[in-house]
Amino acid sequence: MKIKPADFRVPPGTKVDLEKWPTRAKAPYTSKKDYRRHLQAQVEELSHLQRLHYASNRYAVLVIFQAMDAAGKDGAIRHVMSGINPQGCQVFSFSHPSAMELDHDFLWRTTQSLPERGRIGIFNRSYYEEVLITRVHPEILRTQGLPDELLLDEPAVWKGRYRSIVDLEDHLNGNGTRIIKFFLHLSEKEQQKRFVDRIDDPDKNWKFSLADVEERKFWKEYMVAYEACLGATSTPTAPWHIIPADDKASARLIVAEIILDVFRSLKMSYPRPTVKRREELKLIRKELLKKTP
Repeated sequence: MKIKPADFRVPPGTKVDLEKWPTRAKAPYTSKKDYRRHLQAQVEELSHLQRLHYASNRYAVLVIFQAMDAAGKDGAIRHVMSGINPQGCQVFSFSHPSAMELDHDFLWRTTQSLPERGRIGIFNRSYYEEVLITRVHPEILRTQGLPDELLLDEPAVWKGRYRSIVDLEDHLNGNGTRIIKFFLHLSEKEQQKRFVDRIDDPDKNWKFSLADVEERKFWKEYMVAYEACLGATSTPTAPWHIIPADDKASARLIVAEIILDVFRSLKMSYPRPTVKRREELKLIRKELLKKTP
């Protein structure tokens, strides 16, 4: 099966119904060996393109992962980016904001971690948490120091934040940052299975907490929040991709192909030396080839 990035893209202006988006797609591999072969080829191509990206120093790439717990964000990042040079890539995970972060607008803490030109930035969760978890738990808004008049009109808060996010992403795109957004779409049943696996495997116990079970109780509310968010913030320059995540191997191959598709679209080339620089290099080469005494 050939992976077509457009099959997973949320068209701008679409009203998203997650029940109509599959959590398991036809596998783009035929066996574990075939999966490893495909992933290795993708990793090697991405490694080559990243070197070119770093050398050309014209674009920045921001990759955003959002999902319910146990959807496979960490594994996707670890496997897909396994061939990346760490000097050209940074991964940031965003949990509860600090007191200092709460004294600023909701985009402040993440904008500080945006990638420079020539580099890849990966956000494991992001500023989108501020229209997801805060929408499911609106009481969080009351801890964010917002003006009282905003707290009286919650729908206006979400609408305003969607607008701020779209404006930010348009600004970044206009200045050379390409944004790739993934929602790993996990079924409630598969999440249950993965949570049980984490309990049964002592080596995975550290991944599980009682808070995870508590958040499962709000599954429907989270789906509503995600649907609203995906529909409001999928744009031509920064579209969302809904990735079927019940099969981790398939999800990784799809994520890798979408990232590659974006890199292939960039007009990148290695810097060409000037005539003066070429002459300088010839002299240096001549000097290096001289016999040592």
